[in-house]
Amino acid sequence: MKSAILKAQAPIVLPSWRGSMVVALLGLLFLVLIGRSVYLQAINTGFLQSQGNSRFSRVVEIPAHRGRITDRHGEPLAISTPVKSLWAFPEQIEATPEQWEKFAALLESDPGKLRQRVVEGGEFLFLKRALPPEVAERAMSLRIKGIYEQREYRRYYPAGEVAAHLVGITDIDDNGQEGIELGHQAWLGGKSGSRRVIINRRGDAVEDLEGVRRPQEGRELALSIDLKLQYLAYRELQAAVTAHRAKAGGVVVLDAISGEILALANLPSYNPNNRAKLVRDKARNRALTDTFEPGSTLKPFTIAAALEAKKIRPDTLINTTGGRLQIGPATIHDAHVYEALTVEQVIQKSSNVGSARVALSLPAETLWRTLAQAGFGNTPQTGFPGEVAGRLRPAKNWRPIEQATIAYGHGISVNLVQLARAYTVFANDGDLKPVSLLKTAGPGAGQPMFSRDTALAVRKMLEMAVQASGTAPKAQVPGYRVAGKTGTAHKVEGNGYAPNKYVSSFVGLAPASNPRLIVAVMLDEPSAGQHYGGAVAAPVFSKIMEAALRALAIPGDGSHQNLLLPGTDAVEVREET
Repeated sequence: MKSAILKAQAPIVLPSWRGSMVVALLGLLFLVLIGRSVYLQAINTGFLQSQGNSRFSRVVEIPAHRGRITDRHGEPLAISTPVKSLWAFPEQIEATPEQWEKFAALLESDPGKLRQRVVEGGEFLFLKRALPPEVAERAMSLRIKGIYEQREYRRYYPAGEVAAHLVGITDIDDNGQEGIELGHQAWLGGKSGSRRVIINRRGDAVEDLEGVRRPQEGRELALSIDLKLQYLAYRELQAAVTAHRAKAGGVVVLDAISGEILALANLPSYNPNNRAKLVRDKARNRALTDTFEPGSTLKPFTIAAALEAKKIRPDTLINTTGGRLQIGPATIHDAHVYEALTVEQVIQKSSNVGSARVALSLPAETLWRTLAQAGFGNTPQTGFPGEVAGRLRPAKNWRPIEQATIAYGHGISVNLVQLARAYTVFANDGDLKPVSLLKTAGPGAGQPMFSRDTALAVRKMLEMAVQASGTAPKAQVPGYRVAGKTGTAHKVEGNGYAPNKYVSSFVGLAPASNPRLIVAVMLDEPSAGQHYGGAVAAPVFSKIMEAALRALAIPGDGSHQNLLLPGTDAVEVREET
């Protein structure tokens, strides 16, 4: 038994080769580690550098300053002011209850709701965008760990709602969303830059490594708008929409020679400096994106087409058959009973029957070509986002009744800028001018459309329309001869026309002897008792045109006693809708 125990306690002797093998394996592993270290640090350096960069290097965006938008005289319509945004790595935030209360108060937020946003914020969170710099500085002075600031820009619109539809707005990142801001984003926005920085373990930028890309600043854009005239147009439109309880309205003021849009106002409007209360329906630039039937403002083009085709002369007598014209099952009416009118009187009295008879004397293709050349059925090509072409059906699809009604502006749709532009043909002796929302170097080349004789003849008729015996004596301007045309049309609703909803319009030019300005006015659904263009839209034209002519120091071509209004017992000359 004793010998067995001694035998069991005898030391175990290992073979000598096993120790050598362990030493060899350790040496081999050591050589592998040395080789891997040499490979990563001397040959394949990119891996460790990329890993280090991902942990301690960041590329920080440098925002570009957005270019200003100005009126034609350099008055600012949109400018970018420096602001700061506060952001955080939510998991790094450390704040005492007192710090958090003060921080939430500066951000005008409830502390509990702000804390909940942080909890649900993930790896990165914007706590507040576009703060005034002084507010951001007070927030950062609280020294809350994990919260950082970033410099940005916020767009400010000095003209507010007066030019909102034209200038448009940007989003929180200063990118264009509406209007000129959107249409000229590439020009105004520039390109953001960037820089690479080293950050410490707390996420603080401690060193600039390099500038990766310099920001490319946005460029300034000068519009054709005259801000004084813009305020004037907006004020008078606002007064008219209120007085006539209209649903909406629009005004366009054109330089008749250059085609530049000097004012473009719409109602209802909105405040572009308060995006929180932005209603999309109010953001539409109705003068370019909405259409309506122009009514009798289209009659001058029907007459011009027939004059150019030598079918009529200004003194040609037109049989208006007592103010009624039967075409198949349909009947065209005039507001007043006339047995016969000269072509000039057809415009002066705004006779639907006379216009229809003139239109039916022409091939349908001739009338269609005239309207298409005047720009109807095509966009005005201003470059404004969302501008529409309106509707002008091909002549081959016209029935006789459609040809007759198109003669006085029914069965065709236009926008207000289109309509104003079309009247440049009467202001420029037969040449149609392109229109522009941007300031131009000088008058653009016109497109010949009518002969000079035709344009002057129609201009004379338009001047007769604003005299005492015409449909728009309220469009007259003291000291200036004025030419223009009223329009009154039932609104299209469903598959027909609404019986008691109207669009009232007036387009005119002055001074009539040498036109310099064109003003187009439209009121949508006036509902205060009057709806005829001569009673609703013509007075707005008169006020805007008078103030604009005087503001631009355009010499008068008439007597200051040139107003010839109808007598108190005179019958108002109206147009049938």
